[in-house]
Amino acid sequence: MSFTLSNTVREVAVKLPGATRIFERLGIDYCCGGNRSLNEACQLAQVSTEEVLSSLMELDKNHEPLPNHNWQQESLIALVDFIVQTHHVFTKQEIERLEKLLISVCKAHAQNHPELLRLNELFKLLAEDLLPHMMKEESVLFPYVKALESAQKNHHKPPMPFFGTVKNPVRMMMMEHDNVGELLRIMRTMTNNYQVPADACISYQTLYEALPSFEADLHQHIHLENNVLFPRTLELEKAAWYELQLA
Repeated sequence: MSFTLSNTVREVAVKLPGATRIFERLGIDYCCGGNRSLNEACQLAQVSTEEVLSSLMELDKNHEPLPNHNWQQESLIALVDFIVQTHHVFTKQEIERLEKLLISVCKAHAQNHPELLRLNELFKLLAEDLLPHMMKEESVLFPYVKALESAQKNHHKPPMPFFGTVKNPVRMMMMEHDNVGELLRIMRTMTNNYQVPADACISYQTLYEALPSFEADLHQHIHLENNVLFPRTLELEKAAWYELQLA
């Protein structure tokens, strides 16, 4: 497949899943900023468009499809279960671990590195956004997605959610994703891309190794929702109600 600078980041990430690793390495926003063109995304990340296109072409040339992970083809039920069991579980576990680690590092190093106190505040805000966000997805949005797909497969009437249409919670989830993305960006900037200071102890080093991994997992997590799950769910709901009107 061929890509041009007018393709959106989302189009590339969906058609060539391995591209997310390239975007992650180059600092290109492929989750919350998925609707931007490659050209615009490269400008914002201050990276060469030639380097990005060359990397994508090389990846595409050596790309071997992985059917078990083609989320454009897998069921929405499978995708939702994967997001919960993989990304939600990891996020919750890491929030608990990193909160404790931040407290420890702040106690030991905040006097010489006051930016740690701000980092701790930002991480608390991030956790306060993410935990109820995931709870809402698991208790409201995801069960509706599963029920909608199940109804479609069994030729039943689509469920009638209290929120009217899935557009409403999706809009809210994407707004919350944007907020998470901004907090992650600020955290990375204020830590100089998590550069470990010379006087850092083992806990400090561990923290600055863990936060980028936490960020990368969130990027992949949000990408799967914003760029795959939500668009497919919107299309499915629209088709379900159109078929009902024709019946």
